[in-house]
Order: sequence, then C-alpha cells, then structure tokens
Amino acid sequence: MKKIYKVIYSQLALQDLADIYKYIRFSLKAPITAEKQLFRIKKMISSLDIFPARYPIIKLEHLSSIKIYKAPIDNYMVFYRIDENLSSVSIIRIFYSGKNIDDILKHTNN
Repeated sequence: MKKIYKVIYSQLALQDLADIYKYIRFSLKAPITAEKQLFRIKKMISSLDIFPARYPIIKLEHLSSIKIYKAPIDNYMVFYRIDENLSSVSIIRIFYSGKNIDDILKHTNN
C-alpha cells in the first residue's frame, strides 16, 4: 500500500505563489498564462503526496544537516522537506530557477 503524505505550504511558499502570479499577470500582462502556470505548479506540488523523495536533495553548505528536496516545474523550482514521522511534505519556497538558490534559502527560516 502506498504511503500518502499531507502537503503543507509555508507562508513564504504561499507568498511566492502570489508573487509568481502577480509578476506574470501584471508585469508580463499575461493573465491566462499566470493562471495556467499556477495550476501547473500546484498540480506538481499536490503530486508530492505520493513518493515525495523522487526528486533530488540539494546540497548547500549552510544547510548540510537538513534534507531539502528540489523539484523542477517549468522555469520554477519547488523546495520542500519531508517529515516521515508526521507523513508530511512541507513546501518551503517556490521561485524562478534562475535565482540564486543558496542566497534565498540562506535567509529562509526552516
């Protein structure tokens, strides 16, 4: 039987989603694309309820004691942690893959 995990968004991850939507919707003036992009990101995240460890663990010096996974979706990256004891997946951050990952995660409360 498959283990089902509960997917939980951090406040920062929710803000990241809102920022992605606003950027595409208002800066790029593409409301339909904004809706579709958010749908694809949320769909991928919801799929983490089954076998969330299928994506690689990132290796960052300042986070060496914490397992943070990285999942790509289009031009974005979803960063998350898995808690086996609680059967949960915590979405930490979601951002454009061209950003400095190390710098952003360094300033994220885990």
